[in-house]
Amino acid sequence: MASNPSYEQSKQVAEASRETEWAKPSFGKELFLGNFRLDLIHPQPELDPAAVEKGEAFLARLRAFLVEHVDRHRIEREAKIPTEVVEGLKGLGALGMKIPEEYGGLGLSQVYYNRALALAGTWHASLSTLLSAHQSIGLPEPLRLFGSEEQKRTWLPRLATDQISAFLLTEPDVGSDPARMSTTATPTEDGTGYRITGTKLWGTNGVIADVVVVMAVVPASEGHRGGITAFICPCDREGVTVEHRNEFMGLRGIENSVTRFDGVFVANADVIGGEGKGLRIALTTLNTGRLSLPAICVSTAKYSLKIAREWSVERTQWGRPIGEHDPIAQKLAWLAGTAYGLEAVLEVSSRLADDKRNDIRIEAALAKLYGSELGWTAVDEMVQVRGGRAFETAESLARRGEKPVPAEQMLRDMRINRIFEGSTEIMHLLIAREAVDQHLKVAGDVLFGDPRLASRAKAAAKAGAFYATWFPTLTRGAGQRRGSFSEFGDLAGHLRYVERSARKLARSTFYAMGRYQARLERKGRLLGRIVDIGAELYAMACACVYADTLAREHPERRQEAVELAGLFCGQARRRADRLFTELWANDDEAQYEVAQRVLSGRYAWFEHDVLDPAGDGPMMPVAAEPAAGQVEEDAQAAPRVEATVAQ
Repeated sequence: MASNPSYEQSKQVAEASRETEWAKPSFGKELFLGNFRLDLIHPQPELDPAAVEKGEAFLARLRAFLVEHVDRHRIEREAKIPTEVVEGLKGLGALGMKIPEEYGGLGLSQVYYNRALALAGTWHASLSTLLSAHQSIGLPEPLRLFGSEEQKRTWLPRLATDQISAFLLTEPDVGSDPARMSTTATPTEDGTGYRITGTKLWGTNGVIADVVVVMAVVPASEGHRGGITAFICPCDREGVTVEHRNEFMGLRGIENSVTRFDGVFVANADVIGGEGKGLRIALTTLNTGRLSLPAICVSTAKYSLKIAREWSVERTQWGRPIGEHDPIAQKLAWLAGTAYGLEAVLEVSSRLADDKRNDIRIEAALAKLYGSELGWTAVDEMVQVRGGRAFETAESLARRGEKPVPAEQMLRDMRINRIFEGSTEIMHLLIAREAVDQHLKVAGDVLFGDPRLASRAKAAAKAGAFYATWFPTLTRGAGQRRGSFSEFGDLAGHLRYVERSARKLARSTFYAMGRYQARLERKGRLLGRIVDIGAELYAMACACVYADTLAREHPERRQEAVELAGLFCGQARRRADRLFTELWANDDEAQYEVAQRVLSGRYAWFEHDVLDPAGDGPMMPVAAEPAAGQVEEDAQAAPRVEATVAQ
C-alpha cells in the first residue's frame, strides 16, 4: 500500500477487490435500475425435506443443550463463556454447521444455519457471536469459497469438530480503509513462505482461536504481484501473541483480541486464493456471511416483541393494561410489523442463498443494513415499553423475585450490530456502489473519464444510446395498472407501490448523477437515502412474498401472515415516502459546512465547562507506517463511489 495513500488510491484498492461481473441475475440490482423483477424472488424455492429434517433435528439438540447446560447469567456475570459450554457446542457439531458433510461438518442450509444462530443468540448473544465469527467470516467460509482442495481436506474437518477460528483484518489505525494496512507478509529468501509482522485489532474469537485468517500486505517484488493477501495461520506459531482481551459494552462473553505478529512464518501452502486476493476474499465471504448478523437481529426483535406483549398485558395503569393505552399500543403494533418484516427479509434472502441461482450480494447487504438498524430500534422500543425494569439487570430482578428479563443486556448486545461487519455508513456506500454499477459502466467515462473533448463526446454518445432506451421504461409499469399482482390479494396494492417506487428511485438516482456528476461520490447522506429507499422496497417485496410462502407451507396461518405483512408494508411505505421527500429537501450542505466549522474549533468554547474524565491526549495511538506494497490492478476504472469493508 502507499505510505500515505490518497483518497483516490484508497478507492482503487476497494474497487479492485469488489466483484465486477454479474454472472447471475440479481433482484437487488434490477430493483435499483427500476426493474421490479418479482419473478426472481417469487415463488420462493421450497425447502428440501432432507435439509428440513436435518435442520430441525439439530435445532432440537441445540435447544436442549442451551436450556439444560448453559447458565446465561453466569456468562454475563463472569464475562466469559465457560469452557464446558464451548466443549459442549463442539460436541453438538455446532462449529461445523455450515461446513459440508464431506468435510466432517453438518452441512446445514443457510436457512437452518440462521435459525440455529438465532436460537443461540436469544439465550446469550455471545454464543451466536462465537459461532458466527468462526463460520461466517472465520476460516471455514473463505476456505469453502477459495481454498484449494488440499487446504479444505486439511483444515475443514478440524474446524468442524474442535478448532475455533477468527478473522483478522482490522488494525489499530485501519478500519474501513484497507489501503492503509500496515501488517506485512514479506517473502522469505528461500522462497518457501512469508513472515508476517504487524498488529491486528478486534479479532472476535482471537483470544481462544486455534487458527486465524490474517490479512497482510505482500510487498511487490520480482515474482510477487503483491497486495493484500489472506493467510492461514495456526495460533501456536512462534511469534503470535495475544496482547489484550478487549472488553465491551455488550457481548461480554466474547473472546476478542489484539493480536501481534512478530515475523511469524507461514508457508506458501497457507495462502488462500493467491497473492493480492485477500480483500476480494473478505468481501465475497461477507456476501452470504452477512446473513448471519440479521438472523441474530431478527431473533432479538421477535424476543423484544414477546417481552413487550407480555408486559403490556400484565402491567396495569389507570385501571387498564398499558397495552390498551394508545402510546403503548402504537409501539406494540410497530414491533409486530417490524419483527415480521425483518424475518421476511431474512427468510427470502436465505432461500435465495440456498437456491444459488441468484447473485445476492445486494440482498445480503440490504438484509444486514436493514436488520441492524430496525433491530436496534426494536430493542429500544421494548425498553421504553418495559420502563424502569428494563434499566435493571436480569439478576437484580431475579433477586427480588421478578422474572429476570434481560432487557438492558439486549440493548447493550444489540448496539454493536450497526457497526459489526460494515457500519451503517459503510454499508450505505458499499450498496450504493453496486446500485449505480450499470450507470458507471455506461456513463462513467462522461463523469470521470478523459477530459479531452473528443473522448468525452464518444463517451456521451455511448451513454446517450443506453439512456434513450432505458429512461422511457421508467415512465409506466405494472404499478399503475389496477389488477396487477392480484394473486397476492390484499397485498397487491403494496406490490404495485413497490413497482412504481422502484421506477421513481431509478429516476431519482439518474437525476442525482446528472445534478452532482463527479461530486456524487462525496454525497454520502444522499446516497444513504437512495439505499434506504431500496431497502424499504426490498423489505416490502419480501414481506408479501413471505406471506405467500407461509400461506402455502402453513395454510392455517394464512390470514395472520397477510395481516402482519400488510401492517409492515404500511409502516415501510411511510418511511419510503419520507425518504423520497428528503432526497431533495434536506439540510445536508448546510450541515456539512457547520461540521467543518466544528472541526476547525470555532465552537470549542461551548465545551469549556465539560469535565473530561478521560483526561488529555490523542484519541488514537501513534499510527504505524502503512506497509509498502502494490495497489491491486483491475480492469475496472477507479471507483466512482466509496465502497470499503469494515470489520
